[in-house]
Amino acid sequence: MRVVIVGNGLAGTMAGKTIRELDSAAEIIIFSQERHHYYPRPNLIDLLAGLISLEKVFAFPEGWAERQRLQVNLGKKITKIDPVKLAVEVEKEGWVDFDYLILATGADPFFPLIPGLDKKGIFAIRSLDDVLELIEYLQSRPEIVILGGGLLGLEVARALCQRGLERVTVVEFFNRLLPKQLDEAGAALLQTQLEKMGIKFLLGKEAVEILGDDSVSGVRFKDGSLCQAGAVIVASGIRPRTELASASGIKCSRGVVVDDYLRTSHPRVYAAGDVAEHRGRVYGLIPAAFDQARTLAYNLCGQIRKYEGTIPANTLKVAGIYLTSIGIVSPEDGNYEILTRQDQEAGIYKKLVLKNDICVGAIWFGTKKGVQEISRIIQFRKNLSRFKEDILEEKFDFSRLMEE
Repeated sequence: MRVVIVGNGLAGTMAGKTIRELDSAAEIIIFSQERHHYYPRPNLIDLLAGLISLEKVFAFPEGWAERQRLQVNLGKKITKIDPVKLAVEVEKEGWVDFDYLILATGADPFFPLIPGLDKKGIFAIRSLDDVLELIEYLQSRPEIVILGGGLLGLEVARALCQRGLERVTVVEFFNRLLPKQLDEAGAALLQTQLEKMGIKFLLGKEAVEILGDDSVSGVRFKDGSLCQAGAVIVASGIRPRTELASASGIKCSRGVVVDDYLRTSHPRVYAAGDVAEHRGRVYGLIPAAFDQARTLAYNLCGQIRKYEGTIPANTLKVAGIYLTSIGIVSPEDGNYEILTRQDQEAGIYKKLVLKNDICVGAIWFGTKKGVQEISRIIQFRKNLSRFKEDILEEKFDFSRLMEE
């Protein structure tokens, strides 16, 4: 069996690694446009902060792919898929046949339609080369504006502060931070903690123009206000890289559409990770990419498994702040029960969202104690009817619940 994988990020690498575990004879060929071997994307934040060296960014030691008998081709772009001949075209090199094709092409940063985004000093944080370029630019110590108050924007902001940058401003369109992961109470606590670290916030602002001649000098907002900037980092979400699949006739919507077995509309082509759309959802999350890649690999090797989706779980990777958001945290209808506990002095906020006494979501801020247990409670749909009065207390013994 010859398997061709397009992309060597988490989904592509994990798919190849798992196929090798299940099939010692499979020929596994990985093509990557990037010139670097696989690295976990969270490591880029640590590199930007100056906490790790370049060598520590990579997930595996030198020679790992060869020992796994994974044929990794770096700096190689796949330009076409021939779904009839079962082959892919490698730019300037010709065609490579496959028995199965895995699309793990990931996603590009989403750039809003704002005039001036072509100026020098505009950055996105998606790849190792992006970070290396930004680090070099930061030697001039410019004033930084980050467009986007989501997880990535906040992690980048804190990393820049750790690196010694003193003028870092985060701009968020909504009136609170992490609008997808937090409610108003949690967002307010988080903002207070981050402001103590030196980060400035402009909330409820919409950028409409990047100012400057050849290089960035500032940002203009819809309300007419201005903010000076020597560099602008765009952290406004992602756009799945569907072009290759779409051009070959494979069904795409927002992402490459897959079924519960991670197959695309072509029976010999699978997809996983940030490019995949499952049941109308593009996750853009590390746990989902991992789950999809593993499930896909088992299916390819004849050990049929169904992918039922991944419960969204987000952890903010900012030194000194503990924040985890899981599942449904801000339900839009009244059919949910909300349990909360807040200790402002200790900076702790806990929230559970229940439906028919089953926990479907949680916010855990200011403490790591109980996070893993709450994750399992949500995953295994534990009934909390007998524990609602004290489950949010710091001294709650989760073993009582897990034993049931």
